[in-house]
Amino acid sequence: MTTPTAGPPAVARPTASMDGLVVIGCSRRKRSGTTPVPALELYQGWCFPQLRERIADRPEYRSSTLILSARHGLLGADDPITPYHQVLTPERALSQRDLVSTALVGHLERSPAREVLLLLEPLYFQMLGLPPLPVVHLVSDPVTYWPQVTRVLDGWGWTA
Repeated sequence: MTTPTAGPPAVARPTASMDGLVVIGCSRRKRSGTTPVPALELYQGWCFPQLRERIADRPEYRSSTLILSARHGLLGADDPITPYHQVLTPERALSQRDLVSTALVGHLERSPAREVLLLLEPLYFQMLGLPPLPVVHLVSDPVTYWPQVTRVLDGWGWTA
């Protein structure tokens, strides 16, 4: 009598939050309506369509995606919000910096990340206070440089 052999041992893949964290600045173009929707679904401009296409059905990636909002500060991809209009001025960026920094540190304590990919225009970058991290990727024009963004995400194993 032969005993069935087991296949190769399963290799535990790290969760997305262990690999990386994406922080993306909000966009002026938003979905219309009055019903709250997940933040990632609200924003329609900039590189949100490309990012949504990549992570839409992947909760582990969505939980490692934060949105920096001119009005609301740091949001999770699935935080429900309604459309709004808020221009990010240098004064507003400075006034929100401590709140945003505290929220980011809290997120990183709950979900550590070895790398952070920042998809932020310069004024949004000023709004964000970064704790020390081994690797930070900054792409200030992710629409033009989307191939560089995908290389980082591919390196983390964030495949569509």
